[in-house]
Amino acid sequence: MLHWYVIQTYTGREEKLVKMVQRVVPGQFYHSCFVIYHEQLWKRQQENQIHIQRTFPGYVFIASEDPKGLFLCLKNVPSMSKLLADGALAGEEFTFIPVHQEEAAFLVSLLDKDHIIRLSYVATDGKDHITYVSGPLEACRENAVNYRFRKRYASIRLMLSGEEKEIRLGLILNDDIRRELSFGKVEAPVQVPKKYRMSEKPVKDQPVHMPGEAVIITAGSLAGLPAVVCRTEGRETKIKVHLFDRDLEMKVSTESLRTA
Repeated sequence: MLHWYVIQTYTGREEKLVKMVQRVVPGQFYHSCFVIYHEQLWKRQQENQIHIQRTFPGYVFIASEDPKGLFLCLKNVPSMSKLLADGALAGEEFTFIPVHQEEAAFLVSLLDKDHIIRLSYVATDGKDHITYVSGPLEACRENAVNYRFRKRYASIRLMLSGEEKEIRLGLILNDDIRRELSFGKVEAPVQVPKKYRMSEKPVKDQPVHMPGEAVIITAGSLAGLPAVVCRTEGRETKIKVHLFDRDLEMKVSTESLRTA
């Protein structure tokens, strides 16, 4: 059964740790290793920029079906052990913290194939009352504790490894869509276009999967896992996947699925 774990290190060293895992840990011990990022719109004078920032500074996520083997492998690689120890909490050799099944499923519902929480589109009535939401925020509005429309983010409260945390989900409003948006600070190791676009392909170009069809997830932290289609909604498809010893329903990008 696939489980998520958190490895802690110093802020700024997250991707170095990911590369170390990919280089020295045999693939049979883990499914994926990644850092979670989020998009946020920053308004600077007359220019609007999209920044891609770390959502959990100092946290590296790793998914494994063999946590005992993975843990021993990490401890037995000297260069890995040193890197982990450098970023560990005081008094501990290094931290290897399990993420609860429900917490991991919640995070999966927010992420895209690059482990980025993309902007959520929000429409209001002009008095900061929300009339429409799409994107990651749609799945977790009940977790929102604060909206900062002028700052273009919502604060979301969630649990991670049994601890309560708040993260920011970036928002984009009607006024922003009408303007030209570019990328600013990009902390994630991804290629970005010169200009920001809400979507890359029209709905008609997306593959169509019928309800009940068996598919394989081809991107993101669940890549390679089988699933069953519930329904397709344009660029998103609701699927049922057996994860954490139970069947879970979640939305994924339609283009990240292929017929089994």
